Amino acid sequence: MAEQTPVLHIKQLSKSFPGVQALSEVDFVLRQHEIHALMGENGAGKSTLIKVLTGVHRRDSGEILLEGQPILVHSPQEAQKIGISTVYQEINLVPTLSVAENIFLGRQPIKRGRIDWKAMYRRAEEIVQERLHLHLDVRQPLGSFSIAIQQMIAIARALELSAKILILDEPTSSLNLQEVQQLFTIMRKLKQEGHAIIFITHFIDQVYEISDRITVLRNGRLIGEFETASISRVELISKLMGKELAEFRSAREEAEGAETRVETTPFLNTKGLGKKGRIQPFDLAIYSGEVLGLAGLLGSGRTEIANLLFGVEKADEGEMHLEGRSIKFSHPRDALQHGIGLCPEDRKSEGIIPDLTLRENIVLALQVKQGWFHFIKKKEQEEIANRYIRLLDIKTPDCEQAMKNLSGGNQQKAIVARWLASNPQLLILDEPTRGIDVGAKAEIQKLILSLSREQGMAIVFISSELEEVVRCSQRVAVLRDKIKISELSGQQIDEHTIMHTIAQDK
Repeated sequence: MAEQTPVLHIKQLSKSFPGVQALSEVDFVLRQHEIHALMGENGAGKSTLIKVLTGVHRRDSGEILLEGQPILVHSPQEAQKIGISTVYQEINLVPTLSVAENIFLGRQPIKRGRIDWKAMYRRAEEIVQERLHLHLDVRQPLGSFSIAIQQMIAIARALELSAKILILDEPTSSLNLQEVQQLFTIMRKLKQEGHAIIFITHFIDQVYEISDRITVLRNGRLIGEFETASISRVELISKLMGKELAEFRSAREEAEGAETRVETTPFLNTKGLGKKGRIQPFDLAIYSGEVLGLAGLLGSGRTEIANLLFGVEKADEGEMHLEGRSIKFSHPRDALQHGIGLCPEDRKSEGIIPDLTLRENIVLALQVKQGWFHFIKKKEQEEIANRYIRLLDIKTPDCEQAMKNLSGGNQQKAIVARWLASNPQLLILDEPTRGIDVGAKAEIQKLILSLSREQGMAIVFISSELEEVVRCSQRVAVLRDKIKISELSGQQIDEHTIMHTIAQDK
């Protein structure tokens, strides 16, 4: 019996940009009734492949066949018309419009020459409730909902298009476990209905849970295509990183036996610190030379704690002490002046300044700390930027590259570099490895332990991935529903204990 024609067949695809060969003769095959994971480190070529497929970039050479027929797509809108729909990692909907308007933007139902609002709201409710199992008012502005809900609505918009091919670019990065399972239920249903799904993710557990096959790219080249059931995790990570796993030791293994530099007096501690509607009063001690992990589900209060400690939000009860002295921060600038840095969760809206250069982004916090009347000369800026580019292995032609042109992982490293350049005594890292590749994650995890162990820096480490929290932390504060419910240390710190603590009855 002849093999069925693939719904998508990419042959020998190449694409270059000035100074960079983004794709080099890449093959990719997507079948009907399939969930296909596309994996690779940042800069591997995943985004370029998708952007060529959807008409954002024009290919240099190669061929793309849709159901056996050659196609040349000139725009994402044209891709949608022929049945290729994409949900990108960074949400690109309109927060001031309603949920329903976002789902049907550009395709609103028309009755007698006007938008049929009643029909649009009814259809939006059907999609949200029946396809996503969410119960919310589709008349409300999208921006009034959490990032997780906004991500789900972006997926609902793509589903409404009834695409033959659905491309999901890191769709689970802002979802909690329950929401991930809701999405996977939808993906399995679509697969059964005959849809073909390209699933781009850095979560290896999710790849093994949901995908049928895996394609790995590295440095713009095809490394291999594998049946998910036939490749072990060790083999997959080796393919992704281009090195045998034996070359890497876990960050926690490297930390074993090392002396933990914990002072008797905390660098920073809080007593009953809280903000109504944001986070319940909590006690927290943060020591120099130690990594304190914050663990909890999405919305548990981790980011809220980070924002209070850095002065992004003002506490309305409790107190905070810095090296034994009572202190209040009315602005992040106050925290910066007292040796505290924060790498925020949302690097797109709160971290990077896309149109500035990498150099300008890196020296920004240090310049603010010194004051604008003590301007850092450009030569010194270049020295500082190049030092941290080397230290963090930021992939860039030079420090004058525009920040928006870097991959997500390299943008994340640049934000870490910004705060390291300000020489903080306490560094708060809110999801520093979200959406970046396995290799970059390992580098940042090792850097975290190095900063605490060798430089005596106090670190607050927030991550949705419990494995990361376990690897890096000497103590872990566990949160649930905006409440700090427990604190673990030593042998208590393992994934099972943290999950059991989060799940236990109130």
